[in-house]
Amino acid sequence: MELDVATLPKVVLHDHLDGGLRPATVLDLAREQGYAALPATEVDALAAWFSEAADSGSLVRYLETFDHTVGVMQTEEALARVARECVTDLAQDGVVYAEVRYAPEQHLRHGLTLDQVVEAVNRGLREGEEEASGAGGRIRVRAILTAMRHAARSEEIAELTVRHLGEKVCGFDIAGAEDGFPPTRHLPAFDYLRHHNAHFTIHAGEAFGLPSIWEAIQWCGAERLGHGVRLVDDITLDGAPVGEDLPAAIARAATDPGAFELGPLAAYVKDRRIPLEMCPSSNVQTGAAPSIEAHPVTLLKDLHFRVTLNTDNRLMSATSMTREAQLMVDRAGWTRSDLRRVAVNAMKSAFLPFDERLAIIEGVLKPAYDDGR
Repeated sequence: MELDVATLPKVVLHDHLDGGLRPATVLDLAREQGYAALPATEVDALAAWFSEAADSGSLVRYLETFDHTVGVMQTEEALARVARECVTDLAQDGVVYAEVRYAPEQHLRHGLTLDQVVEAVNRGLREGEEEASGAGGRIRVRAILTAMRHAARSEEIAELTVRHLGEKVCGFDIAGAEDGFPPTRHLPAFDYLRHHNAHFTIHAGEAFGLPSIWEAIQWCGAERLGHGVRLVDDITLDGAPVGEDLPAAIARAATDPGAFELGPLAAYVKDRRIPLEMCPSSNVQTGAAPSIEAHPVTLLKDLHFRVTLNTDNRLMSATSMTREAQLMVDRAGWTRSDLRRVAVNAMKSAFLPFDERLAIIEGVLKPAYDDGR
């Protein structure tokens, strides 16, 4: 029986607001704001440019595509529109809970304050929830405020997060190029967040290896890891690093997970149930993973790490949660049970009060995934 992924409820924890714009919206906003640097002026051509530019195998080149999306997200009206459309697009994709992240410091070019940026995005998210509800959808969306790891505003963004923490903003993140910009540069921000009982995740283990993951967890106290694919560098099979032959390791893990030896960091991540926000299509584009078939998410899933499935940047990767799930089914052999596990994992790991997480798991996810089994 063919698995109908589209109808299953989904949870996404790692989705960038500035990475999910509709191409038509980018064109509209560029015209409204006088932004003349777009590489194409037709919807299809612009969509193709984003996908091709992102599909380069380089994280640095991948990040360059954001110059254009951020470039047209510089007014309150633009931010609210992008946020509203983000929610309705996710709802149409079957997402029932989402955490959408963005960097307020990148949206100040036309004179907005940090608080105005957050308020505009929040307004758009709430409008999107109402619009989705009116169309028969069911979705809840919270924002994660991101600081750029190469900049020096992380303490300011941490304070901004705490000011808006609650029903609208659920946590904090750092993002951007990893190499040369370790998370420990932002220790004061993480200390501030902890002292104010605020949740945070950290991009780590995507373009840089185990030291980045170790610092994010052991020095900074990350509750979740954005990507974390390089964790496989701390796992061996028959004395050899699994990264030397991921397809063989994945095949072995499906039948003999006890054959693997975890290094101290991998064991700690597994034992502490630290969630991994994994984004297959994006990771293949940036060279963090060799292919969908050999993506570490399958190995880590079968070794019982707490993996979650995410979109990262829907525009750049020309993707959706349905597409990510279908890719894992079609090319990595995932089952309905696997999709259920990652959805429940994500909801368990959400920056949402426990009772609200439990209600979605028991009232939405499990009934849908268990129906007809």
